[in-house]
Amino acid sequence: MTILAISGLIRPLLEPRLPAELDVRWFMTPEEAVEAVKGAEIGWFDSNNKDDMVKSLEAATELKWLNSIYAGLDFLPMDVLIDRNITVTNGAGINAITIAEYVVMGMLNIAKGYREVMRAQERREWLLDSPGKRELSGSKALLLGYGAIGKLIKPRLEAFDVDVTVVRRSGGEGVLTPDEWRAKLSEFDWVILAVPATPETDGMIGADEIAAMKSDAVIVNIARGAVIDQPALVSALEGKKIGGAFLDVTTPEPLPEDHPLWSLDNAHISMHLSGRAQDKMFIRSADRFLDNLDKYLRGEPVAPVFDPRIGY
Repeated sequence: MTILAISGLIRPLLEPRLPAELDVRWFMTPEEAVEAVKGAEIGWFDSNNKDDMVKSLEAATELKWLNSIYAGLDFLPMDVLIDRNITVTNGAGINAITIAEYVVMGMLNIAKGYREVMRAQERREWLLDSPGKRELSGSKALLLGYGAIGKLIKPRLEAFDVDVTVVRRSGGEGVLTPDEWRAKLSEFDWVILAVPATPETDGMIGADEIAAMKSDAVIVNIARGAVIDQPALVSALEGKKIGGAFLDVTTPEPLPEDHPLWSLDNAHISMHLSGRAQDKMFIRSADRFLDNLDKYLRGEPVAPVFDPRIGY
């Protein structure tokens, strides 16, 4: 009998729809997880504590398929996944709609100075002029990362008449390759980071890249905090070398209370909430898992597959 070890948090959405012939082990605590995964062929043991997920994976010595709601799984030991030849399906695309909407929201918020409008409302002060006068229409955006999220960001910005240039390995018309985009940074009003977290993307936006940007350019990061050299970004924002930054992700998370980013008016921090700004995440994840489970039991390929060798 096929053994599944699954977090009890998703149980209400799965249990009534699971095939009867499976041995399903539900768990609620990290200790229960480590016991449940022993002998399990299929595992879904997401947790807010990533160290607990690592411990569960290490204990699951017979695991053949690992499922996760997370799109980025860089915190897992890649060598374990590779050595045990575990098929991994991740949450790529599950949160893509809401994250793409967050990008548009962040850009509009900065363009219109809406944070200052809200502060004025809290003061009950009637402003006589707009604190922000930028229009998205006619501006140019560089989009680094064209996966599930990037593919949704582009059309949403184009609906606002933003000229979007994508960076992707394959190149093509209106596309820059990884060795071309740095030379073009001075042309863009917005630099949007939607890349996976890999050694290749770690620190890809550093002091040199920031210095090459327009003086009013805005960085939008919904990837990982480590994609940006954060001290270099803080320095640029403090010196007003660029227009601003909308940061859904930071290093570390949570950001310490005394971190300088909190006090900078040109830094907008959304506390990694973009993917959570929805009520369909678990429903979509459950539906995808059940569809994949049906395929897995029939010996068919599951998707989307996370490749631990490349990190996404």
